[in-house]
Amino acid sequence: MSEMIKVGMADLKLCKAPDAITTLGLGSCVGIAIRDPITKIGGLAHIMLPDSGNFENHNSIPKFADTGTKELVRIIVAAGGNRSRLVAKIAGGAQMFAFQSKNDMTAVGQRNVDAVKKVLAELKIPILASDTGLNFGRTVEFYPETGDYIIKAVGKGVKTI
Repeated sequence: MSEMIKVGMADLKLCKAPDAITTLGLGSCVGIAIRDPITKIGGLAHIMLPDSGNFENHNSIPKFADTGTKELVRIIVAAGGNRSRLVAKIAGGAQMFAFQSKNDMTAVGQRNVDAVKKVLAELKIPILASDTGLNFGRTVEFYPETGDYIIKAVGKGVKTI
């Protein structure tokens, strides 16, 4: 019987088929699902912030888009995934606050999405699908066996990307 692996906030985990992986409460955070479609090895990162460079003495690699994405790729490859075959799907990055501001610092969700896209582009990992932005939180499930990334949101139903 397969297992559902849970990923906490500012965390990442590896997953091998037939197991699946989930994270709850993606508001402005982004869930990055990466897999090798041949070996069916994948993983999920729940990142909170775009750039570790703005923080001194941070010790949470998965917390940031720049360090967390690279670490997720590293552990997938170490487990037998082929770097050249990796593909990604992303979800989250919502604007969770009702107020509108011209200050980019309040747009953490969009900054997270932009940072994830930038790192994945630098790593030459294509994003096959995404469900980002808007103003609601998401819970996601990722199935490395099929590549299905299931997004659940209160009042929005369930969709698979």
